[in-house]
Amino acid sequence: RIHLMAGRVPVGADRAAVAGEMETTFIENLRYAADILAQEDMIGLIEPINSRITDPRYFLNTPHQAAAILEKVGRPNLKLQLDIFHCQIMDGNLSRNLETYFPLIGHIQIAQVPGRHEPDSPGEVNFPYLFQLLESLGYTGYVGCEYAPKGDTMEGLGWLRSYWESRGLQHG
Repeated sequence: RIHLMAGRVPVGADRAAVAGEMETTFIENLRYAADILAQEDMIGLIEPINSRITDPRYFLNTPHQAAAILEKVGRPNLKLQLDIFHCQIMDGNLSRNLETYFPLIGHIQIAQVPGRHEPDSPGEVNFPYLFQLLESLGYTGYVGCEYAPKGDTMEGLGWLRSYWESRGLQHG
């Protein structure tokens, strides 16, 4: 799997004025990349990145926009990389978005909102609930931890140990 970046709105350009041209270029580029990736049996991923905090100029910023682009591209080896952090900032409604876009999801990433730290840090998102939802939907892929740990890496993975134990699973 490889993340295919959408690009950024040019400095000084009005997003609405260049959106059509940017989408057309992105779709053409995605088709080209998907065809090459298919020769290697690889999946391409597109990720909406929030434009409110992380990158105001990033072109692709909602799962709705990504789903529409994936439909227009029409390649089975292109999927949605849904980052819970970005989705919560741009749209909220995480349960509904996971259910709606589940057939398109090729990878999940997590970080707590607003601090972009571990899932058990103070914030807006109830990760145990979302993990159970993903399990009930049949998600079998990886969950990427794209956050800034408050401490060292092992300490930062303590949330996972606690989650496994709450589910009656052993770690180690």
